[in-house]
Amino acid sequence: MIESILGNRRIDAQVRAAAETALPRLLEEDPRRRAVRMRVLEAFLAEGVAESDLAGSTGYGYDDAARDRYESLLARVFRAERVLARLSIVSGTHAIVASLDALLAPGNLLLCANGAPYDTLRYALVDAPYSVVARGVGYAEVERTITGDTDLVALAAALRATAPAVVFVQRSRGYASRRSLSIAAIECIVAVVREHAPDAIVFVDNCYGELVEEREPLEVGADVIAGSLIKNVGGGLAPTGGYIAGSTALVAKIAARVFAPGIGAGLGPTLGFGRTLMQGLFYAPLVIGETLRGLDFAASLFARLGFEVDPLPGELRTDIVQAIRLGTRERLIAFARGLQTALPINARFTPEPGPVPGYVDPVIMSSGSFISGSTIDLSCDAPLRAPWDVYLQGGIVAEHVALGAILAADAIYSGTSSPMKP
Repeated sequence: MIESILGNRRIDAQVRAAAETALPRLLEEDPRRRAVRMRVLEAFLAEGVAESDLAGSTGYGYDDAARDRYESLLARVFRAERVLARLSIVSGTHAIVASLDALLAPGNLLLCANGAPYDTLRYALVDAPYSVVARGVGYAEVERTITGDTDLVALAAALRATAPAVVFVQRSRGYASRRSLSIAAIECIVAVVREHAPDAIVFVDNCYGELVEEREPLEVGADVIAGSLIKNVGGGLAPTGGYIAGSTALVAKIAARVFAPGIGAGLGPTLGFGRTLMQGLFYAPLVIGETLRGLDFAASLFARLGFEVDPLPGELRTDIVQAIRLGTRERLIAFARGLQTALPINARFTPEPGPVPGYVDPVIMSSGSFISGSTIDLSCDAPLRAPWDVYLQGGIVAEHVALGAILAADAIYSGTSSPMKP
């Protein structure tokens, strides 16, 4: 099949070489994957979900059994005291901004521990009309090191100087030359915060990182985490939604902001999607395992073709995003268009750069998922700006990720000059 698709024998040779390089890692059992699978399985067995719990409710959603079971399952998986997971929270950004708005009062300071958040979130917090900063909340960032790591020394100095109410940590790389954070790295950040600002709330944007490692941020001292249900934990099935997890008191405070004081988490229908949400969570470890295997092949292929990649082939991954530095606008657009031809929905469409709310630069996206915007399905995003990095993410089946990477590489080589090796 691949040979019938590819017209360039030079690419074909590199594909075969990348496959040979990646094959031992693809066949080897990753102990982290086994641990994650057991975590989710044990949560279901401990929860004792019954078929009657799957139906859900309409309207206000009072006493929605599916919602209660699903949130309890997530609490077990995340090791949280309380989880708020609702269809009405439509994105990770929504979950994060609503949470921070609840936790920060005018005059409080929000300190970002590892650089600026991803573009849309920073815009929502700082620059947009009705932003959190617009109502009197202070905002500051600790710049990352030149290698893209968290600068713990600078963070300690900022904590001593500013006494923030909330310290924000972004787990994934976003659209930036930064390392996605391992749980061990988050643990180091938490330790610095506890030493120098013990009263600060540590809030982790958990998007793209859920169920990739054996532990989650709450287990290393974070107070609150938030993310999207249509990324990792949705398993490709969740139709929409977001979650917030953490201590009972903090989640209750956030629920009062998301809904209304005095009502809090007491309402929110699942509209018959309880079965889908729980089934997606059950499948999520398997899906994420496929994603990680496929992205490792993509890293191997593009590294052999002469591009900078992060993570490197064979490197332990901490989220479901692969960064590839393409170097030119033309290659970036060609990559997106090549990837689009591999997607199950809208494969005949041609991505074009365009404006996206919250981004200064035009953005090009390849997306053809069964759930609109689901980034656990194979997709890519890239703002059109130097150094012309593309962010390949997700993938339900490893072979599909590999095929998408091959077609993206072929489109680059066919349409533009490139640094590909002979």
